[in-house]
Amino acid sequence: MTGNLRIAFFSALLVIAVAVPVFGLKLTTVGIRVEVHGAEAGTFWIIAACAVAMFVWQLFRTHLAAGWAASPSLPSVPAGAGNFLTLPSTQRWIILALVLVALVWPFYGSRGAVDIATLILIYVMLGLGLNIVVGLAGLLDLGYVGFYAVGAYTYALLSHYYGVGFWTALPIAGAMAALFGFLLGFPVLRLRGDYLAIVTLGFGEIIRILLRNLTDLTGGPNGLSIANENKPTLFGLSFERRVPADMPTFHGYFEIAYNSQYKVIFLYLIALLLVLLTLFLVNRLLRMPIGRAWEALREDEIACRALGLNPTVIKLSAFTIGASLAGFAGSFFAARQGLVTPESFTFIESAMILAIVVLGGMGSQLGVILAAVIMVMLQEMRELSEYRMLFFGLVMIFMMIWRPQGLLPMQRPHLELKR
Repeated sequence: MTGNLRIAFFSALLVIAVAVPVFGLKLTTVGIRVEVHGAEAGTFWIIAACAVAMFVWQLFRTHLAAGWAASPSLPSVPAGAGNFLTLPSTQRWIILALVLVALVWPFYGSRGAVDIATLILIYVMLGLGLNIVVGLAGLLDLGYVGFYAVGAYTYALLSHYYGVGFWTALPIAGAMAALFGFLLGFPVLRLRGDYLAIVTLGFGEIIRILLRNLTDLTGGPNGLSIANENKPTLFGLSFERRVPADMPTFHGYFEIAYNSQYKVIFLYLIALLLVLLTLFLVNRLLRMPIGRAWEALREDEIACRALGLNPTVIKLSAFTIGASLAGFAGSFFAARQGLVTPESFTFIESAMILAIVVLGGMGSQLGVILAAVIMVMLQEMRELSEYRMLFFGLVMIFMMIWRPQGLLPMQRPHLELKR
């Protein structure tokens, strides 16, 4: 009991020492000076309550843990339902139903709903790309946002300096991101685990810092804007209101009044097309020898090497293909925003994409789609924007306790011989 009392006392002091500077003090800029002000009294009462709760928890931790173990567990997904939902055939039918809903969604949803759905599709594409690296090949990549930034800035640079349109820049952006993935992967993919994660994290930060500091080329913190005539068009018809006089517009060609909703729907349909192409590509790769090699590498690298496969080449292929998908998503993101800045590609974006893959289930395509919907909806709660990371953490903790394998984990068909 004495040991628990000592640990409880120091734990409560640690809570106070950490929480008071972070939540109890506020920095205010007054002219050219920065002043420190205390928070409201309610904040200090909350900190005190948390310290008391930590003290009680550490003091009676053994008894509370025993009571928790004896209490009813969280409801779990029935085994039959779980196996049915994770079957590849079931997931294909569910994805087909989601595609049909997605096709009619922009014609019945509001402009805001369609815009959020477009953002969800961007994260679905990013999640499917990272799913190749993390879920299928088993490589931990914390700098995936770097390839996202390469794709976005490739399109922005080509548009800003050379007047290249979206459809021409799209494959170039994917190829450039794939090149960066190859150049990064070739020297570092001999690393494993945490070391690989640290190197990829550094790559993502290096890309962002370079984009911010190369002001003559990338515009620095102000970013690059994309001219209206270089944004996505439908067979040469622009959906913008103001374009050069010699460029036809959608509303002018069909002699209808201009409506910004047409542009929102068109961008949504482009994102949906890119997601469908990504799904088709991933499914084809899974049925090819390279897809089997990724899964073999994920399960056991030593056994993979013993079978005569080259793990470095397999890792490099996963890294390169995943990076190219991020490049496509980045190019579309730049077209949708019309302005690209380095602050759009911070580490939090990599963390969110990785959370989508882990939450949905490693290797699962339907799981990635559902997780992208959940994470983007949490992100769009503007009134709770200050606590977004807290919600992310709580969701991940809850999933690790309730369903650590993810919402809809990947299930491969297999046969067993009778003994």
